Amino acid sequence: MKTIARVMMIAAGMLAPLALSAADKDRNYVVLEPTAARSQLPFSDAVQAGNALYVAGTLGLDPKTLGDMKTAHVPDDAAEEAKLVMEAVKHTVEGAGYKMDDFVSVQIFCTDLALYGAFNDIYRTYFHGHFPARAFIGVDKLVRGARFEVMGTAVKGAH
Repeated sequence: MKTIARVMMIAAGMLAPLALSAADKDRNYVVLEPTAARSQLPFSDAVQAGNALYVAGTLGLDPKTLGDMKTAHVPDDAAEEAKLVMEAVKHTVEGAGYKMDDFVSVQIFCTDLALYGAFNDIYRTYFHGHFPARAFIGVDKLVRGARFEVMGTAVKGAH
């Protein structure tokens, strides 16, 4: 996917420019591929504090619909959505200079617990040698009609 190859981090090639308060001087706010549509969202893709990276809740949005966040949506196929959400998480983590194997904790929110096994089949391919601590949480709804939302914490040097 060309979108994934175009990781764009601002300010010294790594960090999104934000006004930092005195309490935030040790945090790096990461925004990948900032666009006019993305700038409408009130959160960072990830926040680095020390050697930890806190990855925001991430959806598996169809890349063809990302031009306008008002119309962006997930694909109809649950397996494709699961792959897209994991690719989006990987994109954020690698764009911030981490690896998927740096994850120590992951939370997955899912609107259909019958998809647990199918999600696991895709999820397991993103880790090598170990798996982070994890919660798979059933929820009623997610934004944009998503079935999956993934967030977590990665720590450099944890493994």
